[in-house]
Amino acid sequence: MAGQRSKVQEDIRFRILRLLEENPEMSQRELAEAVGVSTGSANYILKALVEKGFVKLGNFRAAEDKRRYAYLLTPKGVAEKAAITQRFLARKLAEFEALKAEIEALREETSVSEARGKHSS
Repeated sequence: MAGQRSKVQEDIRFRILRLLEENPEMSQRELAEAVGVSTGSANYILKALVEKGFVKLGNFRAAEDKRRYAYLLTPKGVAEKAAITQRFLARKLAEFEALKAEIEALREETSVSEARGKHSS
């Protein structure tokens, strides 16, 4: 169970890093909504990313509210995002292959059932 939870947490970190790379001005609330977590969880994850040196805070100059920040990926953060992306992609490809195999098995199962039904009529 802990392995599954760590994969989910890594997926959330991946999505947050990806969003921040594209939109460094996103608020914690916007990040939380985009990723599907609570604002408190987004805050916790962002703090951890800052502490690990993956993200740095910068003032968002264009904002009327000067308390808003821009979350900028550091070179270390870009490297972490690349590593997470590779693991994320490998997991998703494995899930895709498993799903394809399951779909194929179900198709075969239903075609056999249909064939039996036609013969028994």
